[in-house]
Amino acid sequence: MWLSASRRTSVILKLPECPAAGFSRYAKDHHLRLFQFVGTAMPEGEGSLFDDLDAALQSGSSEKRVAMLRQVTDLFLSEADRLNEEQISVFDSVLVQLIERIEARTLAKISERLAPIANAPIDLTRNLARHSEIGVARPILTNSSRLTTAELVEIAKTRSQDHLLAISERAQIETAVTDVLLDRGSQAVVHSVAGNAGAKFSENGFAALLKAAETDGKLAEKTGSRLDLPLDLLRQLLLRATEAVRSRLLSRTPPEFQEEMRRALSAAAEAVDQEASKPRDFQAAKVFVELLRQKSELDENTLFEFARARKYEETTVALSLLSSASLEIIKPLMKSPRDDGLLIPCKVADCKWETVSAILATKLPPGSAPKAGHERLKIDFDKLSKPNAQRLLRFWQVREVSVRSA
Repeated sequence: MWLSASRRTSVILKLPECPAAGFSRYAKDHHLRLFQFVGTAMPEGEGSLFDDLDAALQSGSSEKRVAMLRQVTDLFLSEADRLNEEQISVFDSVLVQLIERIEARTLAKISERLAPIANAPIDLTRNLARHSEIGVARPILTNSSRLTTAELVEIAKTRSQDHLLAISERAQIETAVTDVLLDRGSQAVVHSVAGNAGAKFSENGFAALLKAAETDGKLAEKTGSRLDLPLDLLRQLLLRATEAVRSRLLSRTPPEFQEEMRRALSAAAEAVDQEASKPRDFQAAKVFVELLRQKSELDENTLFEFARARKYEETTVALSLLSSASLEIIKPLMKSPRDDGLLIPCKVADCKWETVSAILATKLPPGSAPKAGHERLKIDFDKLSKPNAQRLLRFWQVREVSVRSA
């Protein structure tokens, strides 16, 4: 029979200084008072709570430990708003011992009950948050305010994608945590944190989001819909997005910014057209690059340096020679609004992606962000075999000769 709430009892449990006792590590030079609860219901006519706890810890019986775990948890929750930190630490020590060798299903229920409690036992909370079973860890990772930013960062760096996903759903997430989520997280994690209005992003975090959004329309929409996305990054996102995504994002942009966005997009498109239509004189470049070849100084590194220095004519001529393709084949590819055609001579020339990316950048105005689909091009380039690229390039050259002789 349980005492009624009106029968207020002050329970003081004392620990004998005995190594065999379940709580002996708390004994020092004198008996320590472990708990003092006011208004706590205790079993009438039965042994003290300490005796039951000690028996549960020493016996190793799973049933006893589970029963005592539930009882102590109930006791804590009933008094949580009245306990000070010292009293909470007592519960913490007991509960941490009790959860050893307890099945995950039981721990998950304990986790769900403790997660919303602002002063939940801290060591217990940390243990549950790091549990390998996500059913145990998720409630704490998603809802507990007891975890610090540093602890969340450590968990995000070392635990599973399910743990990262749970963290990404917190009501508030600091930049140090989102940086790790974006760096380690799967696509599901990145989508989750991008759509979380309570997540904060560093400059590097936003840069990572924009990069991932280049090949992910849904992520681009989530990123572009964030109210904290700086206006200049929104412009970059719109420039890189597909037409469908761009239209949806513009429709969600605040009315006062929509016209500005359209002007920025129009100006960017005009700049690309002007860059592509500039008059080019390849004569000096042909002489210089040919001289490098005769001296055995023309290789991919030279091509990369030309492209990085934005030497358009030298880049074009060097790619022509390294791929053994006519300059009349390469020039249209460099002027084309499409970039996939350049992958063919670059693959034949044994270019690394870093070189290909630098070549593609010479087609754009200085300082421009890569065009939409840049990451997709890298995937296509990696898949393209050199023999297939050589066959296609030979076909283009035969066709170009046929056109000239017609």
